Amino acid sequence: MVHSKGSPLLFLSWLLFLQSTHQLQNSQTQDLYQLRKHLEFPKALESWGSYYGDLCLISSTPHMSISCEGNSITELKVMGDKLSKPFGMFDGFSLPNHTLSGAFLIDSFATTLTRLTSLRVLSLVSLGIFGELPGKIHRLYSLESLDLSSNYLFGSVPPDISRLVKLQSLMLDGNYFNGSVPDTLDSLTNLTVLSLKNNRFNGPFPVSVCRIGRLTNLALSHNEISGKLPDLLSKLEHLHMLDLRENHLDSELPVLPKRLVTVLLSKNSFSGEIPGHFGGLSQLQHLDLSFNHLTGTPPRFLFSLPSISYLDLASNKLGGKLPLNLTCGGKLGFVDLSNNKLIGTPPRCLAGSSGERVVKLGGNCLSVNSSHDQHQEFLCEERKHLQGRKLGTLVAVMISGAVLVLVLFGFGLVLLCAKRSCCCSCCWSRGKSVPQTRLKVLIDNSHTSLSSEVLASARLISQTVKLAAQGVPSCRSFSFEELKEATDGFHSSRFLGEGSLGKLYRGTLENGSFITVRCLVLSRKFCSQSIRGHLDWMSKLNHPHLLSFLGHCTQTSRDHDPAATVLYLVYEYMPNGTYRAHLSGQIDICSTLKVTLDQCTLKLNVVRMFVESCSEKILTWPDRLAILIEMAKAVHFLHTGVMPGSFNNQLKTNNILLDEHKIAKLSDYGVSAIIEENEKLETKLEPHNKSKKMAKREDDVYNFGFILLESLIGPLPTAKGEAFLLNEMTSFESQDGRQKTVSPTVLTTSSQESLAIAVSIANKCVLLEPSARPSFEDVLWNLQYAAQMQSAADAERKSDTSP
Repeated sequence: MVHSKGSPLLFLSWLLFLQSTHQLQNSQTQDLYQLRKHLEFPKALESWGSYYGDLCLISSTPHMSISCEGNSITELKVMGDKLSKPFGMFDGFSLPNHTLSGAFLIDSFATTLTRLTSLRVLSLVSLGIFGELPGKIHRLYSLESLDLSSNYLFGSVPPDISRLVKLQSLMLDGNYFNGSVPDTLDSLTNLTVLSLKNNRFNGPFPVSVCRIGRLTNLALSHNEISGKLPDLLSKLEHLHMLDLRENHLDSELPVLPKRLVTVLLSKNSFSGEIPGHFGGLSQLQHLDLSFNHLTGTPPRFLFSLPSISYLDLASNKLGGKLPLNLTCGGKLGFVDLSNNKLIGTPPRCLAGSSGERVVKLGGNCLSVNSSHDQHQEFLCEERKHLQGRKLGTLVAVMISGAVLVLVLFGFGLVLLCAKRSCCCSCCWSRGKSVPQTRLKVLIDNSHTSLSSEVLASARLISQTVKLAAQGVPSCRSFSFEELKEATDGFHSSRFLGEGSLGKLYRGTLENGSFITVRCLVLSRKFCSQSIRGHLDWMSKLNHPHLLSFLGHCTQTSRDHDPAATVLYLVYEYMPNGTYRAHLSGQIDICSTLKVTLDQCTLKLNVVRMFVESCSEKILTWPDRLAILIEMAKAVHFLHTGVMPGSFNNQLKTNNILLDEHKIAKLSDYGVSAIIEENEKLETKLEPHNKSKKMAKREDDVYNFGFILLESLIGPLPTAKGEAFLLNEMTSFESQDGRQKTVSPTVLTTSSQESLAIAVSIANKCVLLEPSARPSFEDVLWNLQYAAQMQSAADAERKSDTSP
């Protein structure tokens, strides 16, 4: 009887326990389904819709997994399908096909997420989550691993993340975080993996990271971290992997932890020699120091480190001779020393690629059997010439200083004599006026350290500097009357041409400086105040191959129907016109005509004068290559050297201008932002209009490809369009095709190697899909390599023809 009475009580207790258990599971289940709704029902969670059991028991997939312990969820991993990133800038708002919709609220999402306080592992990758990461993430106090990579999180990393003291792995790769890396990360004493790659972090290297004693993996690559890399890194005794590629670090190489296995420091600005303590990295397997400014001779111990298998020192300034008795470690399978300044004979273990080791030595001055990819040795001794030039410059400055002191002393004597010689009014007059005028010139130009004659003729001095030396501000608001006077009322004799961005006039300021005025016709409601920040940004850009922006003026014009606002953009004047004009078919016809004249032995002076004028105007392939390199530097600067970056920069041969020394400068960069602002106004006025898509970095790459094509075969015929050039590219595949297609001027002045490189770059820029096109850094590197090949070929040709 006792047993029968106890059984109902036991059954009732078990039933109550079961109900409370299911209630807890239902609570967490509701949270999971709410998260699914916040994430707008991603494909990775489709199986939840038809599953009615315990989600802790649902089968895992490659894109989703859930783990539970007891009644709590301890692990949640979801990988979405929003893998591709938009081109250009992300402004923080939703983007169709990339982010979640505009209805997504990250704060509400975080509130739901932080109810799962038992989570130890959380991974939400490529789901299109956007917004600033809320500080309430610290409520997940049990977290040991957090991965929010490949989303659209921006702003600063919340300081409260340092309260997740159990965290062992933090991965925020591929987002849009900016500002400095938090200086409180040393509170995460259990952290072993810290990965913040592919963001927009800036400022100095976070010293707090050096105090996370258990750290094994540190990845901060593809950011904008600058300054010195601290020696405190050596205190990370457990660090195995260090990845700091593509930042702006510019110190000497620091002391590194001795247990490192992988070191990736490429594409920074590290300088100095490779330090001797690298010889103590006995566990090092992979070392990449390429694309820096390292000097000296590569130390022999690097090649024989006991574990080294991959060594990349390419594209530095390493020089000297490698010792012939250099030994390579048994595990060394890849060595890249290309594009440095090494000379002499390579050691036997680097003599060439074999089945067991790949060796790249091109772009040096080494004595090897296949010397076609090596430079002349004198090119690798450039540093001596530079030192000589620096010494010459120093001497010149000292002499100039001494001369200046003597001149001032002489002027003082003249003034003193003049004051004492009242009997001679003529001498008094000259003593009073001439010295004062000369002194004024010296004082006005003192901030440039250049005389007025040098200012007028120096090869690389911007017109902005010239105008500043003459008392004109580098950027200002011009009055409409000033511009009318400068252009003679926009007279037809001052008209330079008209394109898609409006008319262009040449002008002369009151002080005699030459300017160019671009006239943009905009919406009648357009106001320059709306783009004041952009105009200021344009005026502050300082690059030797960007046309200097001097100022602007706005004026309401009644000459248009309806009335419109005209924005006048004032630039420096370039006397040699456009790059396109120096590629015209007429110029190449002149070259062909000259051959014909010689064959027919015609002696018509008029025709010969015409041919000679054409010959002076035509650009050889080395000249064109130099201009292409200058343009690539300018666009690379606009993409990566300024914030925000400028894309869709109106790249075409008509917008490349040449100064009196045929130095190229890009015009109309940044004007796209003004056009877009105007289109926004017009879209508001006309609701049916659609604004253009966001500017893409690849648009500039694509357009630069066509500039390169026109450099090869001549300017693009307006009537035939881009399709003509694309058709012409098919003939580049064979050497015979190039002979028929490439401009005669290019063929007669180019080497086969440099021509092949240029054709390859053009193909990649134009024919590849946007995601596969090269960056401007890659374009620039290849063009510079082509120039090296051309320089070596020219030197060899000159030596062959010399007696």
